[in-house]
Amino acid sequence: MVRIGAFLVGVFFTGWLIVSFGVGLVAYVNEPAQETAEHAFHLKPKPLSLSSDGPLGKFDRQQLQRGFQVYKEVCAACHSMRLVSFRNFAELGYSEDEVKAIAANWPIQTPSIDPATGEATTRPSLASDPIPMPHANETAARAANGNALPPDLSLITKARSGGAPYIYSLLTGYQEPPAELAQRFPDSMPGPGLNYNPYFANLNIAMANPIGGDGIVTYADGTEATRDQMAKDVSAFLVWTAEPTLEKRNQTGWAVLIFLIIATGLAFMSYKSIWAGKKH
Repeated sequence: MVRIGAFLVGVFFTGWLIVSFGVGLVAYVNEPAQETAEHAFHLKPKPLSLSSDGPLGKFDRQQLQRGFQVYKEVCAACHSMRLVSFRNFAELGYSEDEVKAIAANWPIQTPSIDPATGEATTRPSLASDPIPMPHANETAARAANGNALPPDLSLITKARSGGAPYIYSLLTGYQEPPAELAQRFPDSMPGPGLNYNPYFANLNIAMANPIGGDGIVTYADGTEATRDQMAKDVSAFLVWTAEPTLEKRNQTGWAVLIFLIIATGLAFMSYKSIWAGKKH
């Protein structure tokens, strides 16, 4: 009886699934899904080639320093980088004294406590300090940015689908909404405080165009700071902040792969020798 009951229950659920599938198929054929503005106008990230790409990838330290400069002068006023400390910048090729100077001259000081009064205060940052948050908390961040919360950039190339190409495309993708968008999807036009960007998920982003033109920064190495160059450089820098050990990981991976190839070859030769001995 138990087996018969279980069989009938299985038949019931199988039949229910078939009926549900049939009903859904008929509904899809008779009433196909309506195209959305996001589906019609959202663009995939543009191609971006960086020296850190691929299994043999290595960081271009000069580009990373340029990208850091863009972050410091353009992005740091709104976006935190809580997982990066000033001392980490030594990995970009800065000397110990340069790292100390970067920390001490950072526009936002590190929160502290006045030992004499016990009251909250700030002090110049040390090389051992993490980069100070641009806002005291989420409430303050939203209040300063039209209720939008600027994301932390420490792991942004890992946290966003598309990685560095997405960041690069987003930074260079600000434009006027196409006339077709207003005609077909008037409700998807940017509202107050929003900006049209076809690389953003819902097309409208609260962040104003951070790189609106050429020459926003003056590169220390003399590279021309075009809009495209700055977007590439800061994207490369954000790849490093998300995975600073990328080069070591690649080196370790190749060492392990070579070891496994050699070990496999030796094992095969040993097996072949043993097998030959058995035959004799």
